[in-house]
Amino acid sequence: MPESSSSRSRKSAPTSAGKAVAVRRSSAVRAGTTAGVPAVAPVTPPGPPGRLAVRKTYKLFIGGAFPRSESGRTYLVDGDNAALASRKDARDAVVAARKAQPKWAGATAYNRGQVLYRVAEMLEARHAEFVACGVPAAEVDAAVDRWVWYAGWADKIAQVHGGANPVAGPFFNISAPEPTGVVGVVAPASFLGLVSVIAPAIVTGNTVVVLAPAPQAAIILAEVLATSDMPGGVVNILTGHPAETAPWLASHDDVNALDLTGVTDPALAADLERTAAGSLKRVVRPAGDPDFTADPGLTPMTSLLETKTVWHPKGF
Repeated sequence: MPESSSSRSRKSAPTSAGKAVAVRRSSAVRAGTTAGVPAVAPVTPPGPPGRLAVRKTYKLFIGGAFPRSESGRTYLVDGDNAALASRKDARDAVVAARKAQPKWAGATAYNRGQVLYRVAEMLEARHAEFVACGVPAAEVDAAVDRWVWYAGWADKIAQVHGGANPVAGPFFNISAPEPTGVVGVVAPASFLGLVSVIAPAIVTGNTVVVLAPAPQAAIILAEVLATSDMPGGVVNILTGHPAETAPWLASHDDVNALDLTGVTDPALAADLERTAAGSLKRVVRPAGDPDFTADPGLTPMTSLLETKTVWHPKGF
């Protein structure tokens, strides 16, 4: 039998009432007014957190990479952390320099000049960054010019420093400059001084392990080198205390020459010279306090060159 309209109304009434109660209960819960039901606090999404600046740690530069010191040591320089190089780091840098030296020396002089000129370009592009870390703007300009100056000498030094020698007899006698090999460098604290000891050493085909007492500018320079077509291992830069690591370079049998331009302590310089004599290293030690703003001349390049003399018979 079909249901009457009154029956349908009576059956649907509880459902409607239940919905109404549920709605009222839900509203009460949201409002926190129903007895026995804990209030639900509104959740306010947090605002954007304040951004923390990324602090830079000035690492070492070995073989084209930027490792931390194997010892894990750092030291503070003007509030920044810098890697404190160890004896093991010095040995690793010498290995990298020795590995890179034959290929770098075997490159054409023109190619080495191109690479040095590219360093000048990249250094010019990061001019403001060097100024921000305390290098005077005029000194950065002079450093850029110094790279360009040595780039120009790359394919000319052999003609100036070498040549044909007159001899009595049916022979050609030719003297040609060759790189010494791996050079350990104790760099000066000034940025222009740093550039003035690196550029003349590498332009002729040497590779270098540099002990840099001023880490900020030195490692920013390493970042310039890493982005300027300089092969990994040609320049290796160790930050820290040169008095701690220099003796290991002086005694290392795979280091061919030692540049003590940045050593200001006469007693330390004398000790390093005596140590270097044990492996017959060539030692470069300026007589006085060098003026890096003056014309450097050819001596910084020729002092790290060997001269090879070749005899060749005529008419055969």
